[in-house]
Amino acid sequence: MPTRITVEQFAPISRQGGFDLIDVRTPDEFYELHAVGALMMPLDGLNPRAIMESRGERDAEPLYIICRSGSRSILACGLFEKAGFTNVISIEGGTQAWQAAGLPVNRGLRRPISIDRQIRLTAGLCTCLGSIAAAWQPWCLLLLGLTGAAMAWAAWKNSRFLVRIFAKLPWNAGRAGQLPAGCGGCGPASCHE
Repeated sequence: MPTRITVEQFAPISRQGGFDLIDVRTPDEFYELHAVGALMMPLDGLNPRAIMESRGERDAEPLYIICRSGSRSILACGLFEKAGFTNVISIEGGTQAWQAAGLPVNRGLRRPISIDRQIRLTAGLCTCLGSIAAAWQPWCLLLLGLTGAAMAWAAWKNSRFLVRIFAKLPWNAGRAGQLPAGCGGCGPASCHE
């Protein structure tokens, strides 16, 4: 069972600085609101070995993990422990408890529509427009088939290929490398102040 710490117990550590805090939520969640000092490393792409190696001499110090409410941070701690790293600590209550305790947060960029919603909207529009267009041009039925096949493949294989495609669109790609408003500008996936 992963080690846990409450936000009240973590508060003095956060005020002293010099800690490593990983936020395992999605980029949309992170950019909307995150704990000051947190590094964004989404759970679905988490590589415990690479993270610990990147810490260098600090690899023996505790690594704190936070999410929205505490569930995903427990899963992330399990991944670290499975990889042989036991000095990981889950922050109970996650970002919700962090904010409720009055600890500093950064509010930042937020896509008007999340990537998942963009995918569902596009699939729905392709289906509607393809159905209407098929009345005049039967080859438009191909659009319906391709849309259905892409959605079915993504669900069947639990693939995120549509997310990766949509993340490269200009209105999404431009935000992927930006830091939320108020961040110090230390890198695209991190936020230390």
